[in-house]
Amino acid sequence: MYKELLVVQVAATWFLVGLIWMVQVVHYPLFARVGPAEFPAYHAAHSSLITWVVGPLMLLELCTALLLLTQWPPGLPGWMGWLGLALLGVIWLTTLLVSVPLHARLAGGFEAQAHALLVGTNWIRTLAWTARGLLNLWALLRLT
Repeated sequence: MYKELLVVQVAATWFLVGLIWMVQVVHYPLFARVGPAEFPAYHAAHSSLITWVVGPLMLLELCTALLLLTQWPPGLPGWMGWLGLALLGVIWLTTLLVSVPLHARLAGGFEAQAHALLVGTNWIRTLAWTARGLLNLWALLRLT
């Protein structure tokens, strides 16, 4: 059962890795190119639509990480599971404590400082998800 959980986790994580890189390199920078009159509606649509893509996958990733800790694969060092969970903690805390408040500021209209902070601090999530993806892939390859 642990191998199937790890496969699901690797798939969810790598989907999110691809998504966060697209958001970091393409989507968030383009916020600055939306006109001031259109920005609140654009941002509201972004916030609503992205939640349907990211939310279920983040929950799936968290659930599989927690389940894996209860059924850790023999032959893999335990620190790998705990490091993966710590990286998830960084991602979730950055999302809740940094990204969500910055999006709340942007909901009222484009603000250059909030936008710059959003793009800059999103590197934390981008790098944490990338490290998590590599760690999970390494764990899966060690099992095969």
